[in-house]
This record gives sequence, C-alpha cells and structure tokens, in this order.
Amino acid sequence: MIARLLNEAKMAKGFAVQKKYTLSDQQAVAAIAAAAEDLPPPEHAEAFGAAFERYGDASVVLLGEATHGTSEFYRARAAITRHLIQHCGFNVVAVEADWPDAAQIDRYVRHHAPEPSRERAFARFPSWMWRNEEVLEFVEWLRRFNEMKVPGDRIEFRGLDIYSLHTSIAAVLRYLDRVDPGAAREARARYGCLTPWQYAPARYGHHAAMGGETCEQAVSEQLVELLEHRLRYAKRDGEKFFDAAQNARIVRAAEQYYRIMYEGSRSSWNLRDRHMFDTLQSLMRHRGPSAKAVVWAHNSHVGNAAATSMGWEGEFNIGELCRTSYGPQLVSIGFGTDRGTVAAASDWDSPMELKDVRPAREDSFEYLFRRSGHARCLVDWRASERLDLRATLAEPRLERAIGVVYRPDTELLSHYFRAVLSEQFDAYVWFENTHAVSPLAGKTPEHALETYPFGL
Repeated sequence: MIARLLNEAKMAKGFAVQKKYTLSDQQAVAAIAAAAEDLPPPEHAEAFGAAFERYGDASVVLLGEATHGTSEFYRARAAITRHLIQHCGFNVVAVEADWPDAAQIDRYVRHHAPEPSRERAFARFPSWMWRNEEVLEFVEWLRRFNEMKVPGDRIEFRGLDIYSLHTSIAAVLRYLDRVDPGAAREARARYGCLTPWQYAPARYGHHAAMGGETCEQAVSEQLVELLEHRLRYAKRDGEKFFDAAQNARIVRAAEQYYRIMYEGSRSSWNLRDRHMFDTLQSLMRHRGPSAKAVVWAHNSHVGNAAATSMGWEGEFNIGELCRTSYGPQLVSIGFGTDRGTVAAASDWDSPMELKDVRPAREDSFEYLFRRSGHARCLVDWRASERLDLRATLAEPRLERAIGVVYRPDTELLSHYFRAVLSEQFDAYVWFENTHAVSPLAGKTPEHALETYPFGL
C-alpha cells in the first residue's frame, strides 16, 4: 500500500516510473540521430561557434545549461557568444548573476575605471558558478576584443539576478554621495529600515511573515525619488546613473522577494524571473535600437516554462516572457548531458564538491540523445523539414535539471521534471560526457591589472 501511494504521488507531481525501451523511443532516437550535426570540441572556439551563425539574425539568443557547474556548457556558451559578437553584431551579454558582481566584470571588459568595493566579484556562495577558469577565459577575450572598439560600441557584461540586497544598497548610497549628498542622507534613512537584515535577508522574510513591519514603502519611495531626478543625474554621467537606478530596482525587488518567499516557491520564482526579464528589457532599451543580447542562464530559466511541468503548475520564466515579447526574433537553445562530473554542493551554503553525474534515466530526453550515438552535437528543429522531429520531441518526457545543489540519491524527485522539448527550446546542444568547472579558488592571474575583478 505504501509503495503504491508513493508511486501515485510521484505520478501526480508529473514524474514517470522507469520504463523499458519502446518502439516510440526507437523512432525518437532515429529522428534525433538523423538531424544531429556533430560539433567540434568547444575549446576550438571558432569552429564550434560557426555552427551557430544561423541564429545571428535574432535580437535575443538564450543559451541554457543543464547544470550550474559543467565546464563544457560554459565553454560552449563562450564560443557561441564570441561568434555572435564578432560576426552578428551582438553587444550585450547578460548572465544569471547579481548586478553588482557582474558590474565589476563589465567595468573591466569595457576598460572603465573600477568602483570602490569591499567585496570581490562572485565571492559569495556559489562562488564556483562564475569564479572559474572557463568564465575567466571568456572575460579576458572580451576585454581584448573591446580594446579595439570605441567606448560607445564596447560589449557589455551584465547581471540579471536579484540577490544583491546589501551590495545594491551600498551602490545606490555611494552614487548619491557623489552627486547629491542631501539625497544620500534621505536614502540612508529609507534604507535604514533594512539595516538589520542586509546581511541575512531571509530573516527579513521571516520577520515579515510573522507580521512584522515591512520596508516596502521605503524602498519604493527611494526608487521613485531617484527616477524623478533622472534628467539631472543622467546629465552628469548617464552610465553611472543607469547603474544606480538598476541597483535601486534590485533593492525594491529583493525586498519583495524575501518578503514573499515564505508564501511559497511559485510566487518567489515568478518574481525573480520577472525581475530578470525586466532587467534584460532595461538593458535593451539602454543600448538603443542596435541592441542584440546573449543570455546565459539555466535551462529552467531560458526554456519556455509553458512547455514544462513548471508552467503547468503556474510558474513562468525568462524564456516564456521573451517568447511572448520577441516572437521570431528570439532563439532559445537548451543544453544537456548524460553523465560525467559536476561542481555542486549537497546543500545550500555548503562547500562545493566534485560529484559524479548519474547516467540519465531511460524515460528522459537525455537518454534518447545518448542512444542517438552522437557524443557532441547540435539538434535544431526550427526548419519546416523537421516537422517529424518536432512531433517526436513533443511527447512529454522527463528532463534533468541540476543547479548549485545536486543530490544523486534522490535524483528523480530532486532533479527531474516533465517537459515538451520541442516547445521548450528551438534547438539543443548535447554533450554525452561532461566535466566539472575549474574554480579559481581566489587566485589572481600573474600580471593581472589592478582593476582585475576576480582579484583578491
């Protein structure tokens, strides 16, 4: 009886039990194998990136990842982004990272003067997600590329995420101290409401859930106050005002995020992805009519949520919002792997570990790609001649998602969800065997400039 109830609970949550290889599976594998285009190793950046020339006409290209700690995914996204920048006019790289951290990288790659900061970029958990050799190589390439550009044409590196409450408050105050000391005093008074919670914002959420006084009005008033002076502030330095205004938006969004996090994961997920989408929209407007963006984020963010069990249960994401906003000017590419190693923790805020990724379940999309016989490939189903492939991939199956936490012992319940792959993405990049990223561990490269963002 207990086993039956557990099985029914899994099925109710959208999970399938392990099944035998069927005729339908064989047809899907054959369709994938026929459409797959073999790719060189992503270390061969020019050859790898050239395969993605076909997406150069888009305004936004979303590049996913099935884990937050796989080297091949980072190197592949870097190679694709390099090609889109060099040959297709893309000028914004927006990543699933906090705005102030990414701003340190942005100033470095665009040869701007560094801003004073007490914190290193990406020093908080999970630091390996961005402080790794794979990202370092791309950052150094982007700095060299931008050196040949006039300042107004240089490629931006921006963060989309919401978690930087403390550093965003500090950035707003630092800006106002320079341009309007009186306004800075008022801002300190408003943000003082959050002072007890800046370094532990989850406690603010618990405080609010227990009926405590909230800071919603104060942070909203501060954003409105800043924007009301946009013309005067922006006249002095439009770039620095844009940065300050975005940090003020983050403070407002973060206050709301932590305040509602105890109401359930759906509300906080939707608020976070709405913020990331709104930030992308702000970046596109700020860049102007020539804006073309590449986004690096997890598959669960960049794939169309409406084609997954997430969306079926009321969640949306960047991919769905971009699909609605950009239509045919959007391309969303998922990434997947079968097995290998990954950098991940066992619990939130726990140390990074090198973990073995289990081979994919037989009832998953990853298993079909493994059976296709391609070790490394691109499968694109947008073209009209790929109708059969799209139909094959329209059968709901399991898909794996590994974030900064990986629990192999409970993998089915912790890391699989159901999806319709052909509606979730426009294409899929497959690596049969993958390896963990290489964390920088706080080391600064020899001869690095004083402005180096990963420095000590």
